[in-house]
Amino acid sequence: MRLTRIHQIAARAPDLAETRRFYEEVLGARYIVTYDPPGLLFFDFAGVRLLFERETTPVTLYFWVDDIDAAYADLKERGVQFDDVPHLIHRDTDGTFDNPDTEEWMAFFRDPGENIVAIASRR
Repeated sequence: MRLTRIHQIAARAPDLAETRRFYEEVLGARYIVTYDPPGLLFFDFAGVRLLFERETTPVTLYFWVDDIDAAYADLKERGVQFDDVPHLIHRDTDGTFDNPDTEEWMAFFRDPGENIVAIASRR
């Protein structure tokens, strides 16, 4: 037996309607369905389901973007309030995660459920 891919991730959403609006309208996520009760909201991200639940702990979500500077500017225009600007997280000199001598950059913000959300890219 071998685990092959992540199927679903759960995050916190005390207000399902506000979370749906934010992920659908601001982040452009593909909405799947809401079940209320019991208070569940689902989105699809390239085959991985993101489940929001009212009664769970906040998490940190990392989303890949091709161009962090463009994504940062676009999300700021859409009203996202970042905690920081895109910054270097790791210089991969030996190619552990990708091609040698590439850098991983991230910027962080919070969603309506107080989950920490990061956009990430490599340079």
